[in-house]
Amino acid sequence: MFRAKNLVCAFRAFSVQAAKIDAAKAKKLQEVAMHKEKCILVDNNGRSLGPISKYDCHRVEGGHVKAHRGFSVYLFNTQGQMLLQKRSKYKFTYPDLYTNTICSHPLYNIEEERDELNEIGVRLAAQRRLNYELGIPVHQIDPESFHYMTRIHYEHLGDGTWGEHEIAYMFVLQGDFHLNPNPSEISEIRFITKEELDKEIQFAPLTPWFNLLLKKHFIRTWWDNLENLDKVKDHEIQRF
Repeated sequence: MFRAKNLVCAFRAFSVQAAKIDAAKAKKLQEVAMHKEKCILVDNNGRSLGPISKYDCHRVEGGHVKAHRGFSVYLFNTQGQMLLQKRSKYKFTYPDLYTNTICSHPLYNIEEERDELNEIGVRLAAQRRLNYELGIPVHQIDPESFHYMTRIHYEHLGDGTWGEHEIAYMFVLQGDFHLNPNPSEISEIRFITKEELDKEIQFAPLTPWFNLLLKKHFIRTWWDNLENLDKVKDHEIQRF
């Protein structure tokens, strides 16, 4: 009971909710994306092995999930607050969990998102998803404004049916943007201060990648160096 009580208190300030959406429509959007979108299958060094459906690369089979390319964006406003979201209950993977600003995948279906030079393909994917999930107009986001910090390689079996296995690019973005959350993707959003971080998430249900980066102190390190992110970037793949 103590844990549940603190969980409610910890996120009582998550009051900026996405608009309501018809449940059947939301579920259909998620189902279509799982089969229509093609992620990028990768080897242990992050090199492309070709297309794989979003469904097939998140399905747990034989105690494993197929490795694919992903990314996460950590968005800070000009006041230095970080934008967190709560994933929609309609998501196949990790529904109703709190996480960083956005986490998604470049798509093999979109030719320019396969481009690996200077991470341009993943940057374009991040631009697309910020628009789709948070309603940020594409013209407000320059792909070059994403600060590439590192890549992480992790596998998590989720609920035993749906999981993640990514070599994921980590980006930091700072600015003030118009937000209009997509309710099929996001149920709540909130900007949080660095001082609030530890006390407000200690009892919250978090996505495994967000929790991992918190425990390994990556997020706090980036936060502490927003004025000089080049100093703390690392081109090596961090394996967990």
